[in-house]
Amino acid sequence: MPTLRVELFEGRTAEQKRALAKELTEACVRVLGGSADGVDVLFFDMRREDWASGGVLWSDKAKTPSPT
Repeated sequence: MPTLRVELFEGRTAEQKRALAKELTEACVRVLGGSADGVDVLFFDMRREDWASGGVLWSDKAKTPSPT
């Protein structure tokens, strides 16, 4: 069965991760078959300064005012 790697910005609670792990596991079992025990979910909390999209760090995007 699969191992799912979930990368997200830090700050999510254990309750949120628990709920997501449950939903992802149920989806894998429903679509792929097998048992829930065979599904692994790994969470990687990322700091905004460690992630960039479009060449811009997310920590910098938070500092830039949105155009109105």
